[in-house]
Amino acid sequence: MKKQLLFPLFLLASFLSFSQENPTKTETTSSEEVYKRDITKNELSIGTLNLVAFGALDIAYERIMTPNSSWAVEAFVLALDRKNEDIGDAFNKDFSLTGKYKHFFGDRSAWGFYVNGLAMISAGKFRSTEETFVNGQFFYNTEEKDYTDFALGFGLGGKFVSKQGFFLDLSTGIGRNLFSDDSPVVVGQFNVNLGFRF
Repeated sequence: MKKQLLFPLFLLASFLSFSQENPTKTETTSSEEVYKRDITKNELSIGTLNLVAFGALDIAYERIMTPNSSWAVEAFVLALDRKNEDIGDAFNKDFSLTGKYKHFFGDRSAWGFYVNGLAMISAGKFRSTEETFVNGQFFYNTEEKDYTDFALGFGLGGKFVSKQGFFLDLSTGIGRNLFSDDSPVVVGQFNVNLGFRF
């Protein structure tokens, strides 16, 4: 009789202990799967390459709209003194404001490889050289002009976000100025941004 009672009691105890473990496991699993990077929608970052190499302040704000898309606004200000520091033709612009729409191809929220469309308003000084041929000799006339122009273009990049929300965004882009004859025909971007998602 005791043996017959022990078997159902053992089954009941096993069932109760198993059913109590399930909610705990589900809670643990769900809390491990939800990270700050997956639920927050705003990002702030600074272009570290431009800051260190060229003395340019490059700040970006990005808003995540869906897990696979976002829009961003980037402000660029060149702080170098062109007369005393040689940066070559790395930047013809002194200031730019760029809007971007990004489409991500990763499984996580705004994470991984992406492509983007961009629209940029830029201003600065552009040096143009005219070549003339007189009496068997070439003469070069270099002139520096102020410009303001609007460009449309595209780019690609990759964003890598930690569980806590810190990220590295590597991107490059190219655009074409549309309106001024005194501006560079092509504008480019190469960004190495460090930031935080909140």
